[in-house]
Amino acid sequence: MSNTFLGKGEQPKLLLEIYRGHNNDLKGNVGSGYSHSAYMKHVRTCKHLGKFLEKEYGMGDIRLGLIDLMFIKRFERHLKDQRIGQQNTITKYVTNFKKIVRIAHAHGWIEHDPFYHWKAVWIPVQREALSESELKSLSEAYMNTPRLEEVRDIFLFCCFTGLAHSDVKRLSENDMTIDIKGRKWIRINRKKTKVRCDIPLLGMAEEIMLKYKDRCPKRGGTGLLPVISNQKTNLYLKVVAKRCGIKKNLTHHLARHTFATTVTLSNGVPIESVSRMLGHRSLKTTQIYAKVVDRKLREDMDDLQERLVGKRFMGWTNTRQGNI
Repeated sequence: MSNTFLGKGEQPKLLLEIYRGHNNDLKGNVGSGYSHSAYMKHVRTCKHLGKFLEKEYGMGDIRLGLIDLMFIKRFERHLKDQRIGQQNTITKYVTNFKKIVRIAHAHGWIEHDPFYHWKAVWIPVQREALSESELKSLSEAYMNTPRLEEVRDIFLFCCFTGLAHSDVKRLSENDMTIDIKGRKWIRINRKKTKVRCDIPLLGMAEEIMLKYKDRCPKRGGTGLLPVISNQKTNLYLKVVAKRCGIKKNLTHHLARHTFATTVTLSNGVPIESVSRMLGHRSLKTTQIYAKVVDRKLREDMDDLQERLVGKRFMGWTNTRQGNI
């Protein structure tokens, strides 16, 4: 580790100097236990802290010992005023900052933990998923360019496998196996969590793989499917959604939600099996999707109740109840 991050030297420890040292060390470990996205989230947090110090304090850096609860709350307010994102995005930036301060406290560079009385505020997110009718529309819609068709196909593939973008992008022949009954499986360690996923290949997913079987990987790549960057994928998906008449915000991650809810849980697949296919470390993570299914069931029953009101069999029920 760098001397700056370890705090070696006689100069007072400065926040941004320590943070940049942390980020340099993190950058050197990308691919060896840390992802590039994990590195970038701290780079962005450090930049936001730099702009905050300049705007609110007129300083290029600040001593760690001067950071207190008021500083944290002002930083949080600054992020809101700058409209960096929604509440959960702001909370993520502050918790990134918290990690650095906790490291400083653990090394004895500051006497007290200024985050001791700070509490993260998270807003529950309502997870969306495509319905069966929307999946049907998506699969049947005509795409007038090869790129749109490829993006649509990869999205559908993930709707029926639950693979994240980073995992489907690196999917290779080595990740495909056939069991004793001749059924094809995807067996892959998730890039994000390193947890093993065991996914039986459903019909739609297998059709898409066969469609691109003879496609030559670009520049010697080993990927089985023509996957572009996540950012470009999400841009194309907006066009795809419009062509299919889908009003939901179509992003690649929505495919994973769709697999968990519409494709599996809603069709009676046990939550333990879904958790294994998604590569979750904890069943609690998968239970988020189960709550979505429960909510959808309540909404469907509420709609049914409204349709039944005033109909003869509803009246028959009321009459029978009145005669009891």
